[in-house]
Amino acid sequence: MKLKNFVEELQWRGMIHDVMPETEEHLMETMRSAYVGFDPTADSLHIGNLVPIMLLSFYQRCGHRPVALVGGATGMIGDPSMKSSERNLLDEETLKRNQEGVRNQLSQFLDFTSGAENQAVLVNNYDWIKEFSFLDFIRNVGKHITVNYMMAKDSVKTRLSGESADGLSFTEFTYQLIQGYDFVHLNRNLDCTLQMGGSDQWGNITTGTELLRRMDSTKGYALTCPLITKSDGTKFGKSEGGNVWLDANKTSPYKFYQYWLNTSDEDAEKYIKVFTFLDKETIEAIIAEHKEAPHMRLLQKRLAQEVTTTVHSEEEFENAVKASEILFGKSTSEDLKQLNEQTFLDVFDGVPQAEISKEDIKNGVDIIGALAEKTGFLKSNGEARRALKENSISVNKEKVSDNFTITENDLINNQFVLLQRGKKNYFIIKVV
Repeated sequence: MKLKNFVEELQWRGMIHDVMPETEEHLMETMRSAYVGFDPTADSLHIGNLVPIMLLSFYQRCGHRPVALVGGATGMIGDPSMKSSERNLLDEETLKRNQEGVRNQLSQFLDFTSGAENQAVLVNNYDWIKEFSFLDFIRNVGKHITVNYMMAKDSVKTRLSGESADGLSFTEFTYQLIQGYDFVHLNRNLDCTLQMGGSDQWGNITTGTELLRRMDSTKGYALTCPLITKSDGTKFGKSEGGNVWLDANKTSPYKFYQYWLNTSDEDAEKYIKVFTFLDKETIEAIIAEHKEAPHMRLLQKRLAQEVTTTVHSEEEFENAVKASEILFGKSTSEDLKQLNEQTFLDVFDGVPQAEISKEDIKNGVDIIGALAEKTGFLKSNGEARRALKENSISVNKEKVSDNFTITENDLINNQFVLLQRGKKNYFIIKVV
C-alpha cells in the first residue's frame, strides 16, 4: 500500500495541536506503528472519544498500522489530566466487559481482520503491567524519571495548585510513569514509534518518549490533536441528557443523528473535517454550497449522515431521517407505526402523556372523550368539538372528525396513540 502523508492529512483537517519535530519525515519513510490509549471506564465510548478514533482511522488509511490500547491497568488508577478529583477505581471484571464494548465499537472504524500488513491491533496494558511487582517497577522504570520532571507536567501542576485541597494521590502521580512504560513496551514488542492523543495528553506522551530514550536509547515520536470545543462555549459531546454515546442502547441513533444535525454553522464546518472521511474537495464544495443557502443546513445534514452511517449503519441513518420528518408533518400513520418504542419516545420527548386502560381501547374510545375528559389534552368537551369542527385534530398524523373512535388498530407499538392539534401541539396516549 502506498503511504500517504498523514501529518499533511491532519493539518488540513485542523487536527494537529502539537507534533514532535521530524515526525512527518519519520512516517514517510516506511509503514510505522502508532498507538492511542482508550480509557475503559464505561462499556461504550462516547463522541468525545471519536477524535482519537479518527486519528487512528486516518493513520490506517494513510498506510500505517494503528494500535488501540485499552487501559485496563491505567483505568484502575485514573488519569489526573484535566480532572479536579480522583476517579473511582474499577474492578477487573467490569474492565473486561468495558474492553469488549470498546473493541466492538473500534471495529467500525478500524480494520482488525483483513490480514493486511497494516491491520489494526488491540492491546490491554493490564496484560503486561500485572506482571510487574511494585519493587520491580520502581527499580526498573521509576529510577529513569526524576520527581522534578514529573512535577513539571501541567496535569500535575494544575492539581497541586488547584482550589481543591485534596491535592494529588501517589496513585495518580504514578499514572504518567505507567503510561510512559506502555510506550516502551509497545516499542519493544510491536515496534511502535509514535503515540497520539488529545492535547491534554502531551505531558504523559512525552514522559513516554523520555523513558524510551533513557531505558532503550530509542527515539519516540508524539502527536496530539486539539480538544474539540463548541463555538457557544458549552462542552462538546454532551447533550441535555449527558454524554452522547456510540452505543445505540445508551444514545439512540435518532438522538445521535439529531446531535450532529443541531450543530451551529461554525461548528459543522470544523466537525465535517474531523469526523468524516470525505476528502478535501468534497468538503470544500459542501461548505461553499452551504454558504449560498445556510437555511437549507446542507452542511449539518451531510455531517449527520456521514457520522450516523459510520457509527450505526445506513439503515439506522435512514430511520433517523424518517423519524425527524415525523415532527415536520411530512409523514403518515404508517410511518409512525414503523418507529420502534425508543425512537418514538425520543422523537416525542417532553410531549405530555396520559394513560388509558387497554380495556377502554378494546371497547373503543370516542375522540371527544380522548381529547378531553380521558386525557385532559383539551380543557373541555366543548373545546374538543370546536377543534374537530375546525378540522385541526389528527390521530397518528391523520385528520379525524367528531365521529371518530380510537381502537386497538390505531396503536403504535401496541401501546401509543399520538394526538395532535394544529401543527405543533402534540399529546401521547399511553395504553396500560
